[in-house]
Amino acid sequence: MLTNVLEKHHMEVPWHTYSKQNRKCPITEATLEEKASIIGRVGLIMLSCGTGAWRVRSSMNTLALQLGVTCTASIGLMDIGFNCYDGQRGVYRNLCLPNTGVNTYKLYKVDQFVSGFHKHCLTLTGEEIHQELDRLNKTPALYSPLQLGLASALACGGFTFLLGGGVPEILLAFLAAGFGNFVRSSLIRKHFTLFLNIALAVVTASVVYTLGLWAGETWLHVAPVHQAGYICGMLFLIPGFPFITSGIDLSKLDLRSGLERLAYALLIILVATLTGWGMARILGLQPLNFVPLGLTPCTTLALRLVASFCGVFGFSVMFNSPVRLAATAALFGAVANTLRLELVDLAGFPASGAAFVGALTAGLLASAYKKHTGYPRIAQTVPSIVIMVPGLYLYRAIYHLGGMALDQSASWFASAGTIIMALPLGLIAARILTDKNFRYSS
Repeated sequence: MLTNVLEKHHMEVPWHTYSKQNRKCPITEATLEEKASIIGRVGLIMLSCGTGAWRVRSSMNTLALQLGVTCTASIGLMDIGFNCYDGQRGVYRNLCLPNTGVNTYKLYKVDQFVSGFHKHCLTLTGEEIHQELDRLNKTPALYSPLQLGLASALACGGFTFLLGGGVPEILLAFLAAGFGNFVRSSLIRKHFTLFLNIALAVVTASVVYTLGLWAGETWLHVAPVHQAGYICGMLFLIPGFPFITSGIDLSKLDLRSGLERLAYALLIILVATLTGWGMARILGLQPLNFVPLGLTPCTTLALRLVASFCGVFGFSVMFNSPVRLAATAALFGAVANTLRLELVDLAGFPASGAAFVGALTAGLLASAYKKHTGYPRIAQTVPSIVIMVPGLYLYRAIYHLGGMALDQSASWFASAGTIIMALPLGLIAARILTDKNFRYSS
């Protein structure tokens, strides 16, 4: 029988049935099942924010220690399987998310909840804690689809200059990314599936860029060579967060989470680049080289700082960072990314080596400043280096693969791969140098 009601693919967990509402004892005296429900739910909420397995497990262990139980967890991209023991018996639970994404503001709120659990929650009942987790899980999005569209426009406009684009490319990429991410954000809020929202975002960005270029050619005599920036209008889809967190998880031997995050990131890249390649064929676009801007080194340095700030700030807002957090990450990103580019241009560094130094710099800056903000380190470091992920290289690799230019495709893939590997290594090196808890494997 056909109905208009959508079938839910994931059943909701009835958390409050585990909290024994008729009991008034504090959580420290509750049953093992009730304690496990608190530990698992906090881990699941943290996992929904897009952070890696190491941070999720650390938070679950913190709660378990305070509740007098031992917890072991296997964590993936969208699910957690964990055991809780109290010395006499154990319970096993497996929890799953319906979707994944990035939400640095919710991550900050969960991090505060975990760090303050021993002060504020040990005297509460399980039901009272679940009510607090209800409020935490419903942390509202800070920005509307329109604001997220403007954020992506700002980010991709900065991206365009950093890749070599001039004023026409920047303006067209600004429009294309703004409309594209507005469509994507609107579809995500309506819970449309991953492939659909990525594909429609790329289609929208490609069409808007093409229409803008046509209008410029018709009325402002803009040269067709400025179509080179159409790739930049879809770079808001770069899955920088899962790319970077996958590398961090792999470094801690969380192979399941690391490989699943890497697969998820590659899936997004594949859908976006194949859709972009198809739209380029339909609309007659080609990934041409940018026209040289002829700027002096000092002017280039100053504009790189500004463009890097704008790019990182836009991406941070897209990750639902508060303005203060986004501005902090943007400052770190402006310094780190400009250093990376200057090392390539002035010191002749290989692109991967410069990416490592840039990520290392961002990680050290975030570690030094973390105690002044209270925000999780990952919410500052990852947005600050997302702008270094070579989305242009990945798109050109797929574009040439589609045309069976295998030599060029392999060259772009190799260049992109070495940079992508260098970025998490830089953050990992900074974390090893500044965080003794991360430094050891015990």
